[in-house]
Order: sequence, then structure tokens, then C-alpha cells
Amino acid sequence: MSWEPFLFMIFSTCETFALYFLIMSMFRFKWERHAWQALFVILLLNLQSYLLRNELDAGNFSSLVLIVILIIFFTAVVKMPIFLSIIATVSGFIIFALIQMVLILTMFGSLTVVDNSAQKGYLLQFITALFIIPIFRYLYVKGKGFTFDIEKLRLKFDDIFLTVLVILFLLGLSLLLYFKEIYLHILFFVPILAFLIFYSKRKENEDDR
Repeated sequence: MSWEPFLFMIFSTCETFALYFLIMSMFRFKWERHAWQALFVILLLNLQSYLLRNELDAGNFSSLVLIVILIIFFTAVVKMPIFLSIIATVSGFIIFALIQMVLILTMFGSLTVVDNSAQKGYLLQFITALFIIPIFRYLYVKGKGFTFDIEKLRLKFDDIFLTVLVILFLLGLSLLLYFKEIYLHILFFVPILAFLIFYSKRKENEDDR
């Protein structure tokens, strides 16, 4: 029995959750309020990512999917305005990547060394999470980070924009996966997006009461 799928899921979840934590803390949102929803989405994304990497050389594609899903997550679940969710996700991803690149150069000397060793890749993911979470937790407690007037950033047609984004994402992804002949991967994204939309509507109804 190979331990690779299990190790991939564990360390990828640590890494992706650290990215979620970084973004939430940096923009002064309470990470624990949406932690279980984030973990649910992260686990499905990582499972899909593992299968995708074994069928296609699609590392960059997986990163793009992660960014789009996080934008939708922050808009639908955390209730960030769409404009802020895009800024938060992209800037957070860049900062995360820069931190990880510094760790790569410090620990291994080059990215090639990590790419050629699954064990070193897992170690990097774990160290990244171990480095980011305490630091950004400290900054959050100290009141550091970016704050915005949420309502001023909220567009009049935020819900429509989010719906269009989800539809376009599903259509584009479906076409790509169809032509690559890996139809089953579509089934991983439908539950994720359905969950985000369902939770968004339920939370919206609760807020209206």
C-alpha cells in the first residue's frame, strides 16, 4: 500500500489552510469563524489536485483553480465584496509564494531540489504552514493588517457577478477537462461550488432574520 496519497492530502491541506489563514488574518477577518467550511473545500480541492497531477502535468492549472475557488469562497461564505475577495486572494497568494520561495532557497537552495523529491516537498509544505500561521496570528493579535469599509467596496450587483463567475468557471473547466478526456474531475468541482452557493444562501437568510 502506498502512503503517497495520504501524505499528499495531509501536507497539502496544511499548506492550503496556511494560505487561507494568511489571507483571513492579513485582511482582519476571524479565520476560526469559517474554518470548517474552508477545510471541507480544501480537502476536496486537494483530492482533485492529487488525481489531476497524476493524469496531467497541470501544476500551474491547479494553482489557478485554487485562486478562483478561494475568490468564490471568500465572496460566498466569508461575505467579502467581490472586489475585496479578488484583491485579498491574489495579494495573499503572492505573499504566500514569496515566503515559500525564501524558505526554498534557505532550506534547499533551489526549486529543482524540491521538485525532484516528494519528501522534501512535503517538508516544505509543513514548514511553510509552521512558519506562516504563528507569524500572521501574532500580527493579527497586534492589530496589524488591512481594513476596509466593506459596504463601500460592495458592488450593487455582487450576487449577479458571483453567479456569472461560478457559471463561467464551470463552463471553462468543463470544456478543458472534456478535451483532456478526464470527465470525472468535473464531479469534484460541482460539490464544491454547490456547497459554497448553498452555504452562502443559508447564511444570507440567517442574516436577514
